[in-house]
Amino acid sequence: MKVKLIAVDMDGTFLNDRKQYDKQRFLEQYAALKAQGIKFVVASGNQYYQLVSFFPEIRHEIAFVAENGALIYDNDIQLWHAELTHQQYLSVLKALAEFPEINYVACGLKSAYAHANVPQAFRDVMQRHYHRLAYCEDLTQVDDIILKFALSLPDADIPELVQRLHHALDGIVKPVTSGFGFVDLIIPGAHKAGGIQRLLARWNISAQECVAVGDSANDIEMLSFVGYPFAMENAVSDVKAVARYQTSSNNDDGVLRIIDKILHQEPPFQTER
Repeated sequence: MKVKLIAVDMDGTFLNDRKQYDKQRFLEQYAALKAQGIKFVVASGNQYYQLVSFFPEIRHEIAFVAENGALIYDNDIQLWHAELTHQQYLSVLKALAEFPEINYVACGLKSAYAHANVPQAFRDVMQRHYHRLAYCEDLTQVDDIILKFALSLPDADIPELVQRLHHALDGIVKPVTSGFGFVDLIIPGAHKAGGIQRLLARWNISAQECVAVGDSANDIEMLSFVGYPFAMENAVSDVKAVARYQTSSNNDDGVLRIIDKILHQEPPFQTER
């Protein structure tokens, strides 16, 4: 079956540990993908404004499933966004107040927002992930459409937090780990697979004609959805369990190797003759 779309996660997948990629090689690959009519989709938990900064040459002609699926763009057109009601937003803030040791951002359509008293170390980390980030004395007064929350905490503390938050916020948001000490609180159904599904309906492409690549728990729905799911060599075990295929690590151009296989119709992408 001919591949018509490839969707890639960013951190730990498309980007190496230095937050870089082989731009010259990829842009040559992208030109070949485009010539063959294959769509390229960035599917990430990161903010849209941060994601487009990695692709200045082609940002106007590719698609973005940002904020873990809560915000979808195609060709600079915003197609859809999820939204917490104001009461749901306040409920999440109340639940998070029970964890004063955890720093977090509320991810909005216009910007992300953090409390003004967060430590400088947290600010430094968040500035690398959020190109639009405001600091507020009172987060209850934020005037924006809130898409999700992103929490930062030590990896060892994540399982207990996820369990406690899932109980407290069941039906409002769902905790998912996104790697590198982050937990996202996403609106149920507003995940990467849901975002890709909306793009497929727009383009009349089937899930079986899609490739997806990821490394963290927030990629599981996406990998379970497509016909060609790939786990990075550096992926967590749960991702490897659902992915049918595996590629080399993010520091060894794992995604670019997959693209080469697609372009040259190498296994598992060979077409019947």
